[in-house]
Amino acid sequence: MKAGIVGLPNVGKSTLFNCLSNAKAQSANFPFCTIEPNIGVVNVPDQRLEKLEELVNPERVVPATVEIVDIAGLVKGASKGEGLGNQFLGNIRETDAILHVLRCFDNDNVVHVDGSVDPIRDKETIDMELQLKDLESVEKKLDKVKRAAKTGNKEAQKEEAVLTALKEGLEAGKSVRAITLSEDDREEYVRPMQLITDKPVMYVCNVDEESATNGNAYVEKVKAAVADENAEVIFLAVGTEADITELETYEERQMFLEDLGLSEPGSAKLIRGAYKLLNLETYFTAGVKEVRAWTIPVGATAPQAAGVIHTDFEKGFIRAEVISYDDYVKYGSEAKVKEAGRMRVEGKEYIVKDGDVMHFRFNV
Repeated sequence: MKAGIVGLPNVGKSTLFNCLSNAKAQSANFPFCTIEPNIGVVNVPDQRLEKLEELVNPERVVPATVEIVDIAGLVKGASKGEGLGNQFLGNIRETDAILHVLRCFDNDNVVHVDGSVDPIRDKETIDMELQLKDLESVEKKLDKVKRAAKTGNKEAQKEEAVLTALKEGLEAGKSVRAITLSEDDREEYVRPMQLITDKPVMYVCNVDEESATNGNAYVEKVKAAVADENAEVIFLAVGTEADITELETYEERQMFLEDLGLSEPGSAKLIRGAYKLLNLETYFTAGVKEVRAWTIPVGATAPQAAGVIHTDFEKGFIRAEVISYDDYVKYGSEAKVKEAGRMRVEGKEYIVKDGDVMHFRFNV
């Protein structure tokens, strides 16, 4: 599962990507590795992991990670192959969620590709290119489906109605995620098409240092513009974040943040937001060898969660011993949780909750 950073040229995408790649956790560096020149694996900051480390004192701690992709800047006409158009659209299609960076700061020294700062216009430029690409995909599919619908095929007729609604919405300048459709229709006809504007999106407003704590008028405009999209909007001063990551010690970074009136770097908020946007959550295993955060899709069952550790755990799943994170912290150790009768035994149907601390019993 990976999230792609998109935006026009010169809005701060690569600075943000580099900033995430160097982001430092409270006590240690985020390990970061580049799989390809533009893909980074970034740790998900999680205070619960730090608390479990404190209680268990393990030999090592392994956080959850999320993949972030830096996608080349998009220009007008990308849907027709302008700039790096087709490559850009191919890269974005392969991601599961979009982090859309918008320039929300004035600075005469940083050239804007369209000559002035207007995040709503920038958003619409990119939206239009992505919508045009989706429209192309929908029209191709619709041509095929119409032929089947004419023969009286009921299923094809139903699909034709959904595709027509998509076509009309896209032609009206709406993204697929903002077009009103039933959840069943989305699941059956829309999701398999992997349309770009159907992907969940977070708008990242790149502000100046003065606006790092409360945002600014540009941010408010963005929030109003995306109100119907069910999208999250966050703001951070990307240049300032990059300066913070350059500082060597945790103490220096904290002092810098306090001067800005921030409790943590905006990059931490963004990474957690990307993780949530990808519909992921975390469960923990905690022992003296290792305290570890494991990533699962929201709604995963206990056997599926076990399978993330090893496929044999899922195949031979017998039961899970589960402690809620709050109980672990309240009682201070696994032994004390057991004494208090707060450890639960769950079977194959159990839906794992975010923050569960788990042991699996299995037989292969």
